Amino acid sequence: MLIRILSFLLETFFFVLIGAALLRAWMNGCRVNMRAQPGSFVMAVTDWLVKPLRRALPKAWVQSRIDWASVMAAAILALVYALISAVLFSLLAGIDELTVLGPAVLLSVLASALKILIRVALQTAMVVVIGFAILSWVQPRSPACSLLSRLAEPLLAPLRRLMPAIGGMDLSALVLILALQIGLMVLG
Repeated sequence: MLIRILSFLLETFFFVLIGAALLRAWMNGCRVNMRAQPGSFVMAVTDWLVKPLRRALPKAWVQSRIDWASVMAAAILALVYALISAVLFSLLAGIDELTVLGPAVLLSVLASALKILIRVALQTAMVVVIGFAILSWVQPRSPACSLLSRLAEPLLAPLRRLMPAIGGMDLSALVLILALQIGLMVLG
């Protein structure tokens, strides 16, 4: 029971960090004001890793439209989480050294890191789209709806081109939520 609690807390901690790094990259890519919420929270949580990465990256990468430092921060955090999880699992299984398994462990850690990175990205996108869909009905003129609209629009625009509004209702958000949920199911 204690191990499950520890595992849950570890996963939640890294989920927030990875999600914040991915959201920072997404917000910067959409040219959203980072001084307002959730930008200031995201920056406060990720600055300790993103700023050094920004200094270390080649100038062309830093000046790119994609915030590579934030994306790399998310990938590094996912790798650290996967490594800690592997060490924790090996301790629970009674394996003294991870090197006993060699390349299989490395491959497992990389796969686990990729899996959590994709899962966090899908779940973050889902929260943004659900928030946008609800606020667009309830409070369409609110600043939060405007922010979520800017973040959700790159995801919804291709769907809106493929499927017209039905009876005046834009169902692209519902279709995207279903697709994201299916992606999470496939990820397993």
